[in-house]
This record gives sequence, structure tokens and C-alpha cells, in this order.
Amino acid sequence: MKKTHTFHIPVMGIGFTINTPLKVSHFGIDSVISLVDDMLLEKLRKMYCGKHEIPYDEITEKTEDFRAKRITSYLNLIYSLAEKKFEDFKNAASEASHDLKEYLGMLPENSHITEEFKKVSSHSNLTDLRNWIKEHLTMGSIDVNIMTKLDKENYLKNEKLPVEHNDAHAALRGFAQSNLNSSIVFSAGMNPRLYSYLEQFEDFYPDENGFIKKKIILKVSDYRSALIQGKFLAKKGLWVSEYRIESGLNCGGHAFATDGFLMGPILAEFRRNREELIQTVHEIMTTSLKAKNRHIPSSELPLKITAQGGVGTAEEHQFLLDHYEVDSVGWGTPFLLVPEATTVDEATIEKLVAAKEADLYLSNISPLGVPFNSLRGNTKDIEKLSFIAKGRPGSACPKKYIAINNKEFTDKNICVASRQYQHAKLKELDSMNLSPVEHHANYEKVVEKSCICVGLGTSALIANDLDTKVEGEGVSICPGPNLAYFSKTMSLKEITDHIYGRINVISRSDRPHMFIKELKIYIDYLRDKIEEARLSMSQKQEKYFLAFIENLKDGINYYHNLFNDLKDRFEETKSNIINELEASKESLHMLVLEIENLSMARREAS
Repeated sequence: MKKTHTFHIPVMGIGFTINTPLKVSHFGIDSVISLVDDMLLEKLRKMYCGKHEIPYDEITEKTEDFRAKRITSYLNLIYSLAEKKFEDFKNAASEASHDLKEYLGMLPENSHITEEFKKVSSHSNLTDLRNWIKEHLTMGSIDVNIMTKLDKENYLKNEKLPVEHNDAHAALRGFAQSNLNSSIVFSAGMNPRLYSYLEQFEDFYPDENGFIKKKIILKVSDYRSALIQGKFLAKKGLWVSEYRIESGLNCGGHAFATDGFLMGPILAEFRRNREELIQTVHEIMTTSLKAKNRHIPSSELPLKITAQGGVGTAEEHQFLLDHYEVDSVGWGTPFLLVPEATTVDEATIEKLVAAKEADLYLSNISPLGVPFNSLRGNTKDIEKLSFIAKGRPGSACPKKYIAINNKEFTDKNICVASRQYQHAKLKELDSMNLSPVEHHANYEKVVEKSCICVGLGTSALIANDLDTKVEGEGVSICPGPNLAYFSKTMSLKEITDHIYGRINVISRSDRPHMFIKELKIYIDYLRDKIEEARLSMSQKQEKYFLAFIENLKDGINYYHNLFNDLKDRFEETKSNIINELEASKESLHMLVLEIENLSMARREAS
């Protein structure tokens, strides 16, 4: 069945899309729920049960397998509420033209649904129209997201539980045991142990008709990674139904930078190798299914390639669909300004509306040690600074979802943003007899880490007037750089009209093309890395920096050829794009000279 829309709403933070399917799925829009925070899911389940007069039985931490059960229960509730809303909508649409016009009015131009409706409505009675609506209007998919790195070990009475009780494993089980017929998005890289756990659940395998009830989506930043992960899963008889390509740096949330490989060339590689990817992986999967005595699909299974990260205009959207032949385009950050689609508290929305380029930055606040897109002046950072001012840096760490990466001072992993860790680390720092300058630099590295596993979910509590006693009221928010060009709240109709080119909600005329913006971010990122290595740049670092620059140069050459060859595309901005590419070349040349000077200084010193 053809998809209703050519865009999807990716996962944003922990709480910003936590109930998005309930808001948009009846319009045929796909969206993604984060499964990080089962405590938040349980609070919202209680709220929705109360609103809809549904019996609520609390799943406490004393309940066996409580995390998985909370996730299953929440997903089942959202699914049933969304399905009822869709059925009510279809019934109303068949009798009230307003509801049907609202649905059809959001669709892209030349939508197959709109074209077929024009044919049927001209000669059909009410019964035929009702049947047509039931057959042709479809719900958006209620997908879920797991960050593969957030797989914290769990304990019962100080005894470590088996691996299937790790956080990501339990979240996967919660989805697998739900009623959903949708997809799970794996982000943040490969987790072989977690991927292997998929084998235990029947819904991830194709049936005799090739139908897969629960599909796998991999968020990737390059073709090589997609092929490696696709083959790994295929050897277990599992099919990746979609590869979701995201810009390494021109995105929201955590930023997983490539080694200077840019989005345009990456998309071109996927387009060029798509059929080979399908055939290679399908053959491996078929062999595995045969060995497992499972159903073997009679033909190659469908595979989607989608893209997201920094797209902001209808022209960019359509270009990705046409030129790179992607199946859908992810629009994330702009939807933070659409209350009809996402859940953001009013105070934070006001900050987002006012944000300019300088307010949106790639930070080091994430305890995962991965660059993290953040908004200056967010209330979680203000809360963090107040703790530092009181001489008690760090978070109380009430949820511990990122307590995964450090055993410096403890037997169990603790989060580097926690008060426990920062107290111990600063005490160690005081004993090292460093110079004031060195001490300050190391102190800042310790205390800059923020409790984002709480902060990224708090907005959903505040927006729904729920208790924040455990979490506090500090809100973290993770928009991409693209937010700077969206400066007002929008209705769902407005943003869809913008995506499909019926209106333009961007008032500024200086927004760079998404590919140019990404290129500039990569150059700034590289410049910062070189600056960090200035005092003692090793030969290994020099080699890495120079290879990074060569990859960027290759990307610039690709873009030169691309935009020079394009006809009837980006005509109004093409000259600016070419000029920006030339300026970027010059910036890279200056960085090469800087690296050479640092290299010479190193050799002279030795």
C-alpha cells in the first residue's frame, strides 16, 4: 500500500514525540515514540487512562519485568486510543465534508488518494463513499525508537540480572510483546547482543506471505555501516525494512559525526547501490531462514531508503525524493514548534521561537560523551549551574538511564552527570596539584555534563500538568541548527503546507541550503578539533585531520558538479551555493596550512 505522506516525524528527545502518534496518526502521518523512560510512559499511561475512563492498574518497580510491561502497556494504550480516534474520524469524514477536507487538504499535491477521491466522489452515494474512505484512508505508523547504547545493566538486591533485563533489551521486549504492527528504529550504532535478542520474537520474521508484523529500521550515517548491520541481521533471518539516513551533524539530539563524509555523496551511494544492497542482504537472509526451517519469501522483500537532518524547504524535500529516490523525508526540529504534533512546554516553546544561530550549538553536555545539539539558556542548564554555584555540582540521578559508562569509583556503572561521580572526580582533581589553568579546564569538563535522561522528558510532564517532584522542573531540549530559521509556532496544517510547498513559513531570506549548512558545521567541528589538539597534536591526529579534509574536499567537488548540472532546481540560490562551496574550499586550505604549521612545530620540538 502506498504511503499517505512523503514525510515522517522522527523521534525527538525522550518526551517530545512520546504521544505524537495520538495527535497525528489519524492523518496518515508516521511518527516515533522513544522507549528510554518507562517511568515517564507509566505516568502518561495513568493520565490517559484517567482521561478516557479506562481502568488503570499501576505497574510498580516491584512488579516482575516492570520495564517491559510498562512499555507494552503504554504502547497498547496509545495504539487502541489512536485506532479509535481514526475510526471515529473515518465515520465522521463519511458524513461531514469538513473532516474529509481536513485529511485531504494535508496530502501532497497529486496524491493518489486525492486523485482517486475526485473520481469516486463525482458519482458515488453515501454508502459507496463510506466504503471508499474505509478502504483508502490509512493510519500513520506508530513506530518506536531504541538508542542501542542505552543498555544499562540492572540489579535485584545487588545481584546483577540476566542480560535480557538490560534497559534496551527490556524495551525491545516491551515493543515485541505489544499489539503494534509497526517498526522499531535502532539508533546510535550497532549493538550485536541486542540485535541477536531480536531472534527470540516471532513478529520480526516474515510469514508465508512475506508479511512482517514488526519491522526493523536502522538509523545510519553511511552506506558501509548499513551494509554491515544489514548483513549481520540477515544472518539471523531478519530483514531490515528501512535504512534511515541521518546527517552526521546537521540534526537534532546526539550528533554522530562521520569522518568528513557529507550527506549528498552518502545519499548518492545508497541510490547507486540500492539494488545490490537488496539482493545481497536478501540472499543472506533467505539462506538463514532455510536453515531455521522458516518461511522463505517468494520474492525480495520491500526496502525503503529515507533521509533526515536539516531539511527545511519544500524544494529540498522534493529534491531528496526525486534526485536521490528516497521513500520519505524526516522533518524533526521544525515540529518542535507544532503543538498539534509534539509535546513541548510553553516556556520552552518561547525559547525555541526566539532562538537564533548562536543559541543553537553542538555541546559536550551529554554523559554519553557524544556531541549533543542543545539550546543555550535551557532550564536544565540553569538548574545545573545553580547546583554548581551552591558547591554541589551534578544531578541526584533519579532515573539512571545513562548510568552505563563509568566504574572509576564504584563497582556498578554510574552516570558522569551524577552528583556521586562529580563529587568523587572533583575530589580526585583537587589532589592532582595542577596549575590553576589546568585545574579550571578539567573542572569545567567534569561539571558541564548534564542530566539529559531526565531533562529530555520533563517537558512532557510540565505540558500535561503532571507532577515533577522526582524529576525537578529543568527542561533539556535538543533542536538541530535548522530551528534558527523557523520563528513562530505553527499549526499542523501550516507545517504540512510548508513541506509540500503550498506556503512558506520561513520569513528569513538568508537560510543556507541544507547541504551547505551541513558542510559549514563539519568545517567548524573540524576547526574545534584542531584547536583542542593545538598544544600537542600527534602524528595520528594529523593523519586523521588531513583525511577528514580530503573527504570534505571530495564532498565539495561532488556538490560543485551536482549544482552545476542541475536544471530548474534551486535557480534562485544556486549562485550563492557555488560561492559558499568556494569559500569552504578556502577555509579547508587555511586549515591544512594550520595543520602543517603544528606538524612542523612538533617535529622541531622533538
